[in-house]
Order: sequence, then C-alpha cells, then structure tokens
Amino acid sequence: MEDRIQQHLNDKKANPPIHVYSYQFNGATVYYETSPCCDQYTTLYAADGKVLCHPDGGFTGRGDGKCADFSKNRTEEKLVWQDPR
Repeated sequence: MEDRIQQHLNDKKANPPIHVYSYQFNGATVYYETSPCCDQYTTLYAADGKVLCHPDGGFTGRGDGKCADFSKNRTEEKLVWQDPR
C-alpha cells in the first residue's frame, strides 16, 4: 500500500480526497481504497497488494460484482491513510 499512497501523492489531489482503510474480510486483512469521484470503482487489495475486486462504484454503484458481500461482511475498520493535501 505504501507504493499506492506514494502514487496518490505524486498525482494531482483528488476531489474528494483518497482514503485507504483496512478491514478484516473472509479471515484476512484487506485494504479498501476509495475512488476520487463519480462512477469510478473503489478497489479492494489483499495484504500483499494484489487487487481482489472492486466492491462498489462504477455506473451501477455495485462495483464489479466479484465481492458483493464485502460491505456486509467486513469488520474492524481502521483508517490507514487519507490524502492530507
């Protein structure tokens, strides 16, 4: 996630600012990255940085459908990072 955070800091500030949260999901720590705005997917990463799915966002607001149970089954939300700019 450190590489993703650095990438955000190198890019133009997003509106709304990007946030990264950690959760427990299906027995593992995962990282949820918000999207900068409208109709864009959010991204859910495994602890090793692999993209697991896009839980929400997009034109339908329902993501890519690969982890439709994420919002219902996630626990232990922690804010990891938010763009300070």
